[in-house]
Amino acid sequence: MLDLDISEFFDEDGPLATAMPGYKPRPSQVELSQAIGDAIQDRATLVAEAGTGIGKTWAYLVPAFIQGGKVLISTGTRTLQDQLFARDLPRVRAALAAPVTAALLKGRGNYVCHYHLERLQGDERALKSRTEIQQLRQIQVFAGITKTGDRSDLAQVPEDADIWQRVTSTRENCLGQECPRIRDCFVVKARRQAQEADVVVVNHALFMADLVLREEGVTDLLPEADTVIFDEAHQLPDTATRFLGSSVSTHQLMDFGRALEVAGLAYAREAAKWSDVSRHLETAARELRLACAPLDRMPGRKATFDAIPNPEEFDEALAVLREAVDTATKALGVVAEKHPDLLAAARSGAEISVRLKRWATPGRADAGMADEGWGRDDQSPEATAAADLGDGPSTPAAILEGVAAAAVQWTGPAVRWVEHGQHHVRLHSAPLSVAQAFSKYRKPGQAWIMTSATLSVNGEFTHFTSQLGLSSARTGKWESPFNYPEQALLYVPRGMPEPQSPQFLDRFVQTLMPLLEASPGGTLVLCTTLRAVDKVATLLADAFDDAGHDWPLLKQGEGTRRDLLDRFCKLKHPVLVGSASFWEGIDLPGDVLTLVAIDKLPFAPPDDPVIEARLRACRAQGGNPFSEYQLPEAAISLKQGAGRLIRTESDWGVLMVGDARLVEKPYGKRLWRGLPPFARTRELDEVLAFYRRKQEGSDA
Repeated sequence: MLDLDISEFFDEDGPLATAMPGYKPRPSQVELSQAIGDAIQDRATLVAEAGTGIGKTWAYLVPAFIQGGKVLISTGTRTLQDQLFARDLPRVRAALAAPVTAALLKGRGNYVCHYHLERLQGDERALKSRTEIQQLRQIQVFAGITKTGDRSDLAQVPEDADIWQRVTSTRENCLGQECPRIRDCFVVKARRQAQEADVVVVNHALFMADLVLREEGVTDLLPEADTVIFDEAHQLPDTATRFLGSSVSTHQLMDFGRALEVAGLAYAREAAKWSDVSRHLETAARELRLACAPLDRMPGRKATFDAIPNPEEFDEALAVLREAVDTATKALGVVAEKHPDLLAAARSGAEISVRLKRWATPGRADAGMADEGWGRDDQSPEATAAADLGDGPSTPAAILEGVAAAAVQWTGPAVRWVEHGQHHVRLHSAPLSVAQAFSKYRKPGQAWIMTSATLSVNGEFTHFTSQLGLSSARTGKWESPFNYPEQALLYVPRGMPEPQSPQFLDRFVQTLMPLLEASPGGTLVLCTTLRAVDKVATLLADAFDDAGHDWPLLKQGEGTRRDLLDRFCKLKHPVLVGSASFWEGIDLPGDVLTLVAIDKLPFAPPDDPVIEARLRACRAQGGNPFSEYQLPEAAISLKQGAGRLIRTESDWGVLMVGDARLVEKPYGKRLWRGLPPFARTRELDEVLAFYRRKQEGSDA
């Protein structure tokens, strides 16, 4: 442990200032760092809201290095994870001359798998295009020279390229110790480095996967730690909901059918009629899709379990499908020891079987009871999966060890729903609350630090802490050092139609045009739905044509998020229209961005089955779902969107919110009071005057 008071590291003549040119001490950063240091020392949980510009990353790295012991740092995204590991962490470590080692650890799907890469090389017919042939060659070369195998290091092959799924492993198809390339395995190497390092940088998805697997008795994913720091912690409730739930799609079922047929014919030809087994499975999956056809007429093409329009037909199709999966899995279990590919297929079958059991109910009359958890206690998914595979020596324990996240059992109510896509059906299940499962994961004597710019609602942290079961957490709010009243203006135009009006988006774009003409930099238009993204982009394109403007117009979906943002930074006066993924995690400092426009208040869509069920549960307990759930969620989302505008001390610009409910409804005050203290106006003239004043100031 370095023998210094934390504040000394941040002094004007301290190690950070000495090592980093342009560093300025900020009182709020020092106070935040001291609070984090105290929580680490006391092995407490701290929920810390750090306003933009405080420098929260350095504020937690300093105490983590000094007194954190073994530290896990979990970030909201892989992009932030890479940035933290490659940029911030080495800089602070060097400045402090701290003798700590660091490792980067991601989910296994991020690392090239030698075994699956070689299999694909031997089956070039599986490649779908010339592009894929070229990508495979690039990955082959990369696998031979890379030390990490991390696919984000190979920029030439897009991260979302389909080929990555075939040259990386999953928990189900990983051969583990049976793999002929285990000595070269990038996943094994990354995990070994993580076990040995003082500081390990992970992401929330990996952290939650570890939580789920520990429930199953698998403990080799993340190392034990003294301190866990969650950066961008506001994302944790959603990530936890996603990982503590599960889904099965007809795509997965078809893939399972193909995998079992290939492995069976190759390594256990005499054991079963594998083509018949596969065909039976695929037929059952198609029948389920047909049974779900009426969902096309439902809002969002989805329905909760108790709202399925043709329940008898659905239940029957699901029962046939479950029988087909169980039959296939039993057949594989008998021969699984003959070859690793058979074992991998058996694991897939066991996992799918477990997930489908979440949909089994004793009968529709008991559906309400079954939704309180996963049915009766004697219907434990793990127990039935084990029973279905048989319990003789022909069923290796490794199959059931491979049953992944779906097998986790938490207590409390759950919601199930079916989604009907164009080419698939997906069965989902999710917990109504993650509080119990999440909070019990904190080990005794472990410090937890949760930080983000958006954790409180009107200075209160109850909404966040109750979602994660952190009732005894310390909380604190450290304000941004930015001069918001001078740097930014919040504009809520008068005379806007009601947000649900058919004329709303037309008026929104008309109102936006004078601001676009006055704003010297780029514009980010944030919409609350993908449908609005398409409509606003079309209306803007027409408006640009009518006014004779040739401004570049970028739209979500016309490239990856990273690609769109790279183009945005290079273009002159760009306008980017995006939805959910553009509301946070975007850094566009300086004159790159001088206008952010939000169409409507970001209330979660009421047709989301999990949200709908949570609102219903809140109402059933005598609560007010709007003020207790919908409003706090909207406040945090709005604060995230608004946070895109001012990223540095020299940034400036206008935030336009087209939804007049922000100022005209009584609850609107709770929303705008949660925003940074921008100057506020409802008059267009004042907005145009603000732009003139700022531009004259920058020209002077």
